[in-house]
Amino acid sequence: MFFTGDSSTRKRVDLGGRSSKERDRQKLLEQARLERKRRLGFRQQTLAAVKIQKWFRGRKAVKLARLRIREQFYTQYGDHCQKVERHCFNPDSDFLVQLLFIFNARDVGDFNLLVETCRLLRHFVEVSGNILNVFGFMDFASKQSIIKNRVKRFALACVQAIHQNRERLKDQLFLSPNSAGVPSVILLETVASLIESKLPWVCTVVQFFSEQNTFSLLRDIILTGLRSTSFGSSCGRATSLEHVLTMLASHVNSLPCTCPNVDPQRSFPSQVLTIPFLWKHFPHFKKVFTTQGLGISYIRQMASFLPLGMNLLPNGVSKEYPSYACLLGNTLEVAGVTLSQGNCTFETAMDFAVVLTFWLESLPVSLKTLVNENTINSKVDEDGDIDMDEEPKELFLGKDLEQQISGAIDSFFLKQLVNNLFKGVKHVDSSCRSVPDSSEMAAVGAVCALLHVTFTMLPLELIMTGLAYNTDLVPILWNFMKRCHESQRWPSLSELTVCLSVDAPGWLLPLSVFSPVYRHMLTITDNEEFYEQQKPLSLQDVKTLIIILKEALWHLLWVVPVKSSTGQKPKTNSSGHKRLSVEFIQTRVGTVASELLAQLQDWNSRRQFTSPDDFHAHEAISENFFSQVAVENTRANNILKQAPFLVPFTSRVRIYTSQLGAKRQSSGAHAAFTRHRFRIRRDRIVEDAFSQLSLLSEKDLRGMIRVTFVNEFGVEEAGIDGGGIFKDFMENITRAAFDVQYGLFKETSDHMLYPNPASGMIHEQHLQYFRFLGTILGKAMFEGILVDIPFATFFLSKLKQKHNYLNDLPSLDPELYRHLLFLKHYKGDISELGLYFVVVNNEYGEQTEEELLPGGKDLQVKNENVITFIHLVANHRLNIQIRQQSSNFLQGFQQLIQPDWISMFNEHELQLLISGSLDGMDVDDLCSTAHYAGGYHEKHPVIEMFWEVLRSLSPEQQKKFLKFVTGCSRGPLLGFKYLEPRFCIQRAAPDDASEDTLDRLPTSATCMNLLKLPPYKSKEKMEMKLVYAINADAGFDLS
Repeated sequence: MFFTGDSSTRKRVDLGGRSSKERDRQKLLEQARLERKRRLGFRQQTLAAVKIQKWFRGRKAVKLARLRIREQFYTQYGDHCQKVERHCFNPDSDFLVQLLFIFNARDVGDFNLLVETCRLLRHFVEVSGNILNVFGFMDFASKQSIIKNRVKRFALACVQAIHQNRERLKDQLFLSPNSAGVPSVILLETVASLIESKLPWVCTVVQFFSEQNTFSLLRDIILTGLRSTSFGSSCGRATSLEHVLTMLASHVNSLPCTCPNVDPQRSFPSQVLTIPFLWKHFPHFKKVFTTQGLGISYIRQMASFLPLGMNLLPNGVSKEYPSYACLLGNTLEVAGVTLSQGNCTFETAMDFAVVLTFWLESLPVSLKTLVNENTINSKVDEDGDIDMDEEPKELFLGKDLEQQISGAIDSFFLKQLVNNLFKGVKHVDSSCRSVPDSSEMAAVGAVCALLHVTFTMLPLELIMTGLAYNTDLVPILWNFMKRCHESQRWPSLSELTVCLSVDAPGWLLPLSVFSPVYRHMLTITDNEEFYEQQKPLSLQDVKTLIIILKEALWHLLWVVPVKSSTGQKPKTNSSGHKRLSVEFIQTRVGTVASELLAQLQDWNSRRQFTSPDDFHAHEAISENFFSQVAVENTRANNILKQAPFLVPFTSRVRIYTSQLGAKRQSSGAHAAFTRHRFRIRRDRIVEDAFSQLSLLSEKDLRGMIRVTFVNEFGVEEAGIDGGGIFKDFMENITRAAFDVQYGLFKETSDHMLYPNPASGMIHEQHLQYFRFLGTILGKAMFEGILVDIPFATFFLSKLKQKHNYLNDLPSLDPELYRHLLFLKHYKGDISELGLYFVVVNNEYGEQTEEELLPGGKDLQVKNENVITFIHLVANHRLNIQIRQQSSNFLQGFQQLIQPDWISMFNEHELQLLISGSLDGMDVDDLCSTAHYAGGYHEKHPVIEMFWEVLRSLSPEQQKKFLKFVTGCSRGPLLGFKYLEPRFCIQRAAPDDASEDTLDRLPTSATCMNLLKLPPYKSKEKMEMKLVYAINADAGFDLS
């Protein structure tokens, strides 16, 4: 720059607010940091290079040393150990040291060298008689560390040699010790001789094996051997590999054992018990495992490893055989025997329950499809079982693995487990109201968690009978629930089981198990046992149970409804424990508790032991409840579908009639344009109706149907069908078609109707007729017409698509029922009675034999299968014989009546819907709802006289009067206020009418529920005319 004439220098100012010294300091610090980082990187590179060079030089030195020592070894001992003497195995000799140093398992020459060494060792042992003498037992005290070190390394080298050459040796791996010259047998038998339980170094060897993950090597060896074409050539004798496995596994029970805790991932359960079908391949090992109590020790190990779950297990042999499922199958297969041993404690049973629950919970699929086709079963599948895994899964177990798991969870196993867990709680006084202690809660929680998961996985019919009758499950669970209920102190769910940590009601798990088991017992229990002997629970206890179930259901369905209560089933998958989730358990309890409560309601309907009101929830009559009923997926709507008995019967009838009304209204538009008229001969009413109405479609059946009757002279009867003639038609056709003389139906000793099993012998088109009669009954209910048809309860079950059981048999054949009970309680040898699994049908003089089971004519009834025989006979009479007739009747019935409309009623209530109340006509109710026309009124003398006359009539005459004026002999179920249109009395003549006019009979218009009553002057004349009119049976000519 040019000189400005100013000799002073100006100070530079940093506008950022920092001095130049500070800026230079920051720059210097950053440079120093980068320099340190560079120097650190250089040092790390130098150290890494030194390590690599050191490792390389070390490897090179070892290689050279091995070559040098190998030459020495060959010179001193021979290249095939031909110079080896017995003293070479002593601690003072370097034979084993050199051999183990130069040994390379991958080298065939070294492999042969090791095999020859093992052969020489076994020879020296045979000569000396003791392996300790060969290894220098005299110097063991002073040189035990040297001996133990050599022995453990030598034994491991033998296993490693087989492992490295397993593909080459795969045809030799499953040979018995008799194959003495085979290399694999020599190596394995040498290992077995080195780990005998009495040797002083056995703990050292086993611990060293565990540290070196030897069980994983053995797993690979076993799996390779299983792929061999010569597998199974040991001819039933224990193999050398099985010998080694047995000795290693048995060490866990050796005393004294100084082995520290093993690594879970390298343990025997994780590596060996996860081999598919282990016991099938090693039956001798299975025998030792079960008889020596090894299962108790290893189940304790598995329980302690459990929190880590599947992270400990090796990969499965394939997707169909995951390790955890194989571990479960192998554990279950020996569990029953282990639990049956005398030394099995409560703690062992708890460990089994927790471990099996955990692994069962992890299974990806349900095993309910695996029902053995050859299993003799007296029951058809339980209705309403939850299929816990409907959705397709990515993981599926092999069928044989599924069969192993499902087959092992049998009655024997469950009996042993439940009885061991309940040892300490069997003698708790049921009258004691104390809260259960911690041990009782632990036992109940473990049993319920396992059985809850089991019930969702297996077919219930395979295990229920054993649980119900071979264990104390029902009385103990009931005692537990009863005391908790009476003390109002239920434990939380987390207190009952370690599988759940959430805070939920403690009654969930016990109810999820108790309900299906007790329900199963009720299907087998006969009436004498339930009502008279009061087994399995007293009637007082049953009343308490009803209260518990009712409160639980209301809580689950109304107070805290879960999402799955809307019809969606809870999902499970293999990655998460869903079956023991609170939502899943709530849904399960909602289902099984409602099934049990419905069954108890059926028992109460047969013979009342408690008030019907005890089944109703008082909250179910509120306006809030009824406002939701008609709306899908609301709480009230779900209760009506799942637990309708919580709602009083009259309320359900109101809902039912409103549903019918809505459906009739929606069909009204179609009916207005298509009105079907039929001419029906009274003396051929069934045939004419069948030939004409059978042609109508389902849509037409819901529409308006009008009938014109033709009398016996071929003349059409007077009267216009405004609905009344159709009512008369419905009552007459039902009376004719359901008459036992017509041959389609039979009646029980109580005069209740059910399909005739031999209907095909009378009517060629009998199945079509049953379908038609189902349509007729459906039309009557659809139109709200009551018909006087007393159906048998077991047949009404078919309208609800339910199965009938032994306790339904008295309504059909009380004599057969008594004979079956005689067999059930027979104390002698039943085979002496000469019974076989066949039944003899005797219909209209024609006898036919029918087998209850395939080959039943050759299968004799004995004490062990008499229960099966009893239930098969009951099933044949109640279900099989009338199956075709019932199925066709149901098809016709469901053309007009939707299943969900009647699902809210039990069989006894359904009979009331069909026929109305069995009580006589309530004259006072009819009087309070009657209307008057033509000058009549409530205080008119003729009206007052009429009601006096009507009250004086007999019940049968009152029914005839009701039919005369309404077309139906029964009134509406909820009272005459629901009669549409209302009953009306119209004056048929003026007060000053002539005597001829007053001599006329009363007439009616049934379509309008109208009585046309002349103003009679005396009570006697009114009664005479009224009785004559209602008994004339002249069709509609009187109208």
